[in-house]
Amino acid sequence: MRVLLVSTSDIDGGAARAAYRLHRELLSHDINSQMLVQRKSSDDFTVLSKNSKFQRALSFIRPTLDILPTKLYKKRTKTLFSPAWLPFSGIVKTINELNPDLVHLHWVCGGMIKIEEFAKIKAPIIWTLHDNWAFTGGCHIMWDCEKYKDSCGTCPRLGSQKNSDLSSRVFYKKKKIFNKKDMTIVCLSKWLHDCSKSSTLLGNKKHVQIPNLINTDQFKPCDREKSRELWNLPQNKKLILFGAMSATSDVNKGFLELTKAFSHIKREDVELVVFGSGEPKDSQEFGFKTHYLGYLHDDISLVTLYSAVDVMIVSSLQENLSNAIMESLSCGTPVVGFDTGGNSDMVEHKVNGYLANSFESQDLANGIEWILNNSNYDELCQNSREKVLQKFDAKVVVKKYIKLYNEILDDK
Repeated sequence: MRVLLVSTSDIDGGAARAAYRLHRELLSHDINSQMLVQRKSSDDFTVLSKNSKFQRALSFIRPTLDILPTKLYKKRTKTLFSPAWLPFSGIVKTINELNPDLVHLHWVCGGMIKIEEFAKIKAPIIWTLHDNWAFTGGCHIMWDCEKYKDSCGTCPRLGSQKNSDLSSRVFYKKKKIFNKKDMTIVCLSKWLHDCSKSSTLLGNKKHVQIPNLINTDQFKPCDREKSRELWNLPQNKKLILFGAMSATSDVNKGFLELTKAFSHIKREDVELVVFGSGEPKDSQEFGFKTHYLGYLHDDISLVTLYSAVDVMIVSSLQENLSNAIMESLSCGTPVVGFDTGGNSDMVEHKVNGYLANSFESQDLANGIEWILNNSNYDELCQNSREKVLQKFDAKVVVKKYIKLYNEILDDK
């Protein structure tokens, strides 16, 4: 069985890291897996990308070029919108030259694949959805918009008032192309599975729910005291962790909601730890000390950081299946987040964390206090670890993917 995983990147970003973890786990189970990316950051020889200096330079420019049509919409939001119009990536040509038995798509935007090229892939396609893009007219984060159930247009992400806007054109282009190609859709969370199944673009495709996986032998609890010593964090404080790519600047990550929640927490034994961002120019005053750690480049740093803190906060307005939640729980650290998206697939309310009422900062603060003051805190930590071992351990999840691969090849 020759499987080709296709992703815009190999290790930059949550979706890329999830795809790469699956790739490595497939190899460990003697599956002939390769990974094809537009932009390679690792030195893994099983990850393929364009080799020339010009092609590598172009891979950094393509994401900027691909979003140029959105510049016509002056009232657009800051959330990503991908028209996927940019030609000449050569990715599909490479896919067909490699001639795999199965093509497993992951996050493939950023100018990587033009919509029309999906129909040119010769091998059977499995597509793991990491956000909403596959079944919308171009947005990756739809929030409360449900136009994807019918047809897009007057797009709130573009700030458009026209039915025949860019989102409508992208939607109908996808509809035309996706109808030509049979695909198996993999959804990481129940929430995304329900959204995709109810969509016009993908509703008639075969759907399977399989979560991201995590290596629990690597992401495991470490000694808290030693972990704090490594990060030069205080031993005598309750530490709250918040982090994500662009943690303080991405509106979807909920830094504003977190800031409001902290205004309700009045205690002197708390400090905040932020990773994924450096200290912003106009830093917030929370009433307690904040440690900005910047971007972390390796899993070992993440493991020791999750182990150093008392609670992880994921205040995102929309999450599919958060890597940060899974990693924190695997390291035995309870999580507080909004009850939105796929968060409830991982966080069981008052069992291994706290699910706050969606976008209510006061309840987010209630959750933080509930964790920090809990007399059964050690039990929460044990429950956190156990949840991941049962549902998301790499050895458990990879078997589901191998079973799916075999089913598709048998049908072929």
